[in-house]
Amino acid sequence: MIRRAAALLTMTALAACSFEPAYHRPAPAVPAALPDAGQGEAPARLDYREIFRDPRLVTLIDRALANNQDLKAALANVRSARALVTVARADLLPQLDGSAGLTIGDSSNETRGGTGSGATGGSGNGASTGGRRTTYNADLGVSWEIDLFGRLRSLNNAAFDTYLGSEAAQRGARLSLVAGVANAYLALAADRSLLAIATETRTSAARSVELTQALLKGGVAPRTDLRQAETVLAQAEADEASLETAVAQDRNALQLLVGAAIEDDLLPASIESLDGQLAEVPAGLDSSILLRRPDVVESEYALRAANARIGAARAAFFPRIGLTALAGFASSALSSLFQGSAFTWSVAPSATLPIFDGGANLGNLRYSKAQRDLALANYQKAIQSAFRDVADALARRATIDRQLAASTKLDASARDSLFLANARYREGIDPYLNMLDAQRTAYGAARTLAQARLLKAQNLVTLYQALGGDQLIDTSGDSFSLLSVSHPKR
Repeated sequence: MIRRAAALLTMTALAACSFEPAYHRPAPAVPAALPDAGQGEAPARLDYREIFRDPRLVTLIDRALANNQDLKAALANVRSARALVTVARADLLPQLDGSAGLTIGDSSNETRGGTGSGATGGSGNGASTGGRRTTYNADLGVSWEIDLFGRLRSLNNAAFDTYLGSEAAQRGARLSLVAGVANAYLALAADRSLLAIATETRTSAARSVELTQALLKGGVAPRTDLRQAETVLAQAEADEASLETAVAQDRNALQLLVGAAIEDDLLPASIESLDGQLAEVPAGLDSSILLRRPDVVESEYALRAANARIGAARAAFFPRIGLTALAGFASSALSSLFQGSAFTWSVAPSATLPIFDGGANLGNLRYSKAQRDLALANYQKAIQSAFRDVADALARRATIDRQLAASTKLDASARDSLFLANARYREGIDPYLNMLDAQRTAYGAARTLAQARLLKAQNLVTLYQALGGDQLIDTSGDSFSLLSVSHPKR
């Protein structure tokens, strides 16, 4: 018993062995501080309901999170990866199989014998037996690969990391969906504003054409004034038709993201109506906030999984220890099947040691290391891409207010200039060319102001998405909360 206990303890100690390299998070290959981030700390959580304050937009986002097919596909991928974790963990445990059977066969035993005397005569006798043989059996089998060198545990760790990576990918899909709905909503609002501007310009240009025609008939204005007025009208009519198509397409795109029909009262009236409906997104100075982005988290889990597969590839160089046991009952009579005399058992331990495999194990190890290097490069690139996304959004935020203020001033000046040019033309002071320039300037300034409002709103959405949205970050250490909480100790 002492020897058996010692052997069991030895196997248990060996089972704790692992050839998986120790994982250390790589230092991000980006500057420590974000440019133009301003002062303050990044919040631990960014809820889209706090950033997007328009109740209609929040309603559409909620519907999209419930109905969007891409998000449902991402959730299905998470469930698939979770199921594979269960499969990988099952390999660590003994497999028990029960079986029962009935065997029926024919058997014969023929015995022939005789006695006799020479050629003068003799006598003999013989016996022949034959019949059907029936055997009943009930067995319980156990098969187990004893994971002495951590091969199965490394594969289990890789499967678990892949599952957590799929969860991060699902959160990334959710974040992209929220930002996509917001951007589609803003695009629809901006195109409705541009459509209103085109309609207003068409109406004003039509009045100018009527006035010029009247002056032409009175011999006051030349024909060139009429043709110039018609160019503004034609341009506004063309823009109006194009924008009507754009508004319809924007609504279709929004409905696709939401995954359901959208009522008219949930659509924005204009981009101007959304002023103050989007909150500023605070951004801190430390670039470590990038580690909470779902794509960065997904890349790190891919790196962890690749690191774990190296342990499995190394363990393949060592023996695989298997244990197969069978215990059960066998009897020719069903009534005596479970009696003690019918009990049978067998134990068959086995060990498989690779001696010559043509370099397959070495190739698998080199492949696993190369995949780890690939995952490392992808992880660093994901952080660098995240840094650029945030830096670009912050650069846009640093100047968008000045651009919007200048566009507002330009629009006000252009409108006033158009009013004065129209009055001077009606009084015969200035030629129609001045009126034409004022109309075109006012039309362009109004469109520029609407686009500047759209850019500011989209910048807030971009910054929200670039910072990782409403993902949690563990501010007490250097680990993403999911890594420190959900990952098993190795």
